Amino acid sequence: MRWYAFLLYPFALLYGFATSLRNWFFDKGWLASTLSPIPCIVVGNLSVGGTGKTPMVEFLIRHLNKEKQVATLSRGYGRKTKGFIKASSKSSPEMIGDEPYQIYQKFGERINVYVGEDRVGSLGKIAVGPDSPEVVILDDAFQHRYVVGDLNILLTTYQKPFFLDFILPMGRLRESRTGAKRADVIIVSKCPEELVDSERNKIKDNVFAYSNSAAFVLFSSISYGEPFPMMKSAVFSEQIILLTGLANDQPLIDYVDNRFNLLQVVSYPDHYDYGGSDFEHIRTIFRQHGRQNPVVLTTEKDAVKVKSHAPKGFLEEIPIFVLPIEVVFSDADKLTLVQLIHQKVFNKANSK
Repeated sequence: MRWYAFLLYPFALLYGFATSLRNWFFDKGWLASTLSPIPCIVVGNLSVGGTGKTPMVEFLIRHLNKEKQVATLSRGYGRKTKGFIKASSKSSPEMIGDEPYQIYQKFGERINVYVGEDRVGSLGKIAVGPDSPEVVILDDAFQHRYVVGDLNILLTTYQKPFFLDFILPMGRLRESRTGAKRADVIIVSKCPEELVDSERNKIKDNVFAYSNSAAFVLFSSISYGEPFPMMKSAVFSEQIILLTGLANDQPLIDYVDNRFNLLQVVSYPDHYDYGGSDFEHIRTIFRQHGRQNPVVLTTEKDAVKVKSHAPKGFLEEIPIFVLPIEVVFSDADKLTLVQLIHQKVFNKANSK
């Protein structure tokens, strides 16, 4: 916790009261929750960013798309547009948001990607559309209680689990820790690859202090793939300038530092919109390390914005590589998640 966090305690109390009152209204039925017209999975968190929602959504897409027609729906955080939009080849990060755009770039030919602030209205439009899916993944919708999901997945990181965090602005929680009671599955993300049973059980005990006792607690880690070039002509070098725009880039920094020769880290805030001065700054740093034949390595999320915003000639001048990531579960935890999806989501789809 930041050293001055105690000064923010009164504001955290006010924020916590407001969010608790809102949840109480939903629990009492004074604010209406609507059943989704399409079987849906809600993916979200209690904290502000950095829990790995997008890789988790991509994991679900890969699994679900083997059996069902899948769509994703999010509000499109950071987009410059309003209203309900279906992603297309004409879409951009500014139009639909960087994370939906990333998902469309990966899966757009196989699934439909939608954005819309009004999730209830958007689901209604999707349901009556000509290509209505069989399952919808609602991205970052755990606090959006106007829609009732069939399976509610809550993510929290191993590095900073929700049970050790505090309400905004004292900490990073959007609502009280007891919000975890609404989750069917709580996934502890970004875990070390080797996590001993005693530590798993300790984490589970801490989670169950706030969650529903019937919830499942699963553990996932991040697997990094091989860097691939943004421009096909680029040649890879292990001399890395790391470019990030993440809520928490420390795990990525640690990985790159352990595997490659990390020359410098250029960090920007989460969902950052790169502009002309940023590209000039990157160019300057690249030239400073020029004798070491460096490359710029960035995330998939940042890559879509870099490619979209880069000035003419920049991508040919600076070799930029993208580091893909995937969510990985143990065989047992993956089986549990798959079974829950079949029980709570596919059964509803089959009964339509």
